[in-house]
Amino acid sequence: MTAPVAIRRLNAADPDFARHLDHLLSWESVSDDAVNQRVLDIIEAVRERGDEALVELTQRFDGVTATTMAELILPRERLELALTRISAEQRAALEKAAERVRQYHERQKQGSWTYTEADGTVLGQQVTPLDRAGLYVPGGKASYPSSVLMNAIPAKVAGVPEVVMVVPTPRGEINEIVLAAACVAGVDRVFTIGGAQAVAALAYGTESVPRVDKIVGPGNIYVATAKRHVFGQVGIDMIAGPSEILVVCDGKTDPDWIAMDLFSQAEHDEDAQAILVSPDAAFLDRVAESIAKLLPTLERERIARTSMEGRGALIQVAEMEQACEVANRIAPEHLELSMDDPEQWLPKIRHAGAIFMGRYTAEALGDYCAGPNHVLPTSGTARFSSPLGVYDFQKRSSIIHCSADGASELGKVASVLARGESLTAHARSAEYRIKG
Repeated sequence: MTAPVAIRRLNAADPDFARHLDHLLSWESVSDDAVNQRVLDIIEAVRERGDEALVELTQRFDGVTATTMAELILPRERLELALTRISAEQRAALEKAAERVRQYHERQKQGSWTYTEADGTVLGQQVTPLDRAGLYVPGGKASYPSSVLMNAIPAKVAGVPEVVMVVPTPRGEINEIVLAAACVAGVDRVFTIGGAQAVAALAYGTESVPRVDKIVGPGNIYVATAKRHVFGQVGIDMIAGPSEILVVCDGKTDPDWIAMDLFSQAEHDEDAQAILVSPDAAFLDRVAESIAKLLPTLERERIARTSMEGRGALIQVAEMEQACEVANRIAPEHLELSMDDPEQWLPKIRHAGAIFMGRYTAEALGDYCAGPNHVLPTSGTARFSSPLGVYDFQKRSSIIHCSADGASELGKVASVLARGESLTAHARSAEYRIKG
């Protein structure tokens, strides 16, 4: 007999629906005072003592025996060796996924542009890559080679000359497929360090670790807290919350498929969120039965069960129009439109990190090999944020090249506005170029 799963049921017609939905969605990535102080102490130690602090902290937190920084550096040859150590099947999958991710991101690359006005003034924008990007990769058994591809490839497509990867190796445990992914993605340098100390090293630089311009990649609460503290010194991608999936279904997809799609996020961790929205109450019942039937078959059943019961939900709506309204209110990281005609409803969707169209497009395909980036805004931030992309590794500089005539005409406008702000040096600087 399958164990029941206590997943909450909500109905958009209920007067308290909005309050219940807000409660369901609430999640705060707040570090407690102890974590915050520990991270600040680690950052200060790395800033003051550089490599020496990195070695000490790596010994303490990762249980490694290294006594010098040189032992925590992996040369490019070690990445190439990893590529030969994984199975032929794994290598083929990595290379295929990398090819698709690269092809997709090539289309995002922005170029410089200018236009010339009638008086000869040239205006435009110069687009240049960052000089150096830092990639944080979680270490040990909970490693994600797909994240290496998703973070490193857009940087290389953008033209970043040097991508530096940090990955902890707890108790000396090296994940070969992660190193192989780094090789395939074009990572230039790898340091086997992790935690807040790795973030600090990337942000401020040490004798061995070069200072980067931007830090991307997922990590635990210490990594996230450190990224918050170094933001401004360097750029960061985002402070990511737990994984999320929202499935909007018309009731005609196999309920087992939908249950497993929900599990694909619920198995990440206990705080992950999986929600199904449908106008078909009987279909919600069938999916609930599939959840109870299939949950015991998962290797990560305990994690998925905690997630489904703690933050999951089956939501009934009146019709698909309302389903889209609920989806926009949630602004999910991953949104599946599991229906015959997703194109009809796509214009109604305003807020989502990635949108998976139709019954056959499982969210898991996007995690690994579809092509679009799987680093996505979470916790409702899709209202104002976008997936990681090539544009995150490019900068834009404005170009202004005035002709003599253009400077004269613009100088008259600037003079009036500057004197209106009582900035007379501004005004006089512009006035010098006005033709008599």
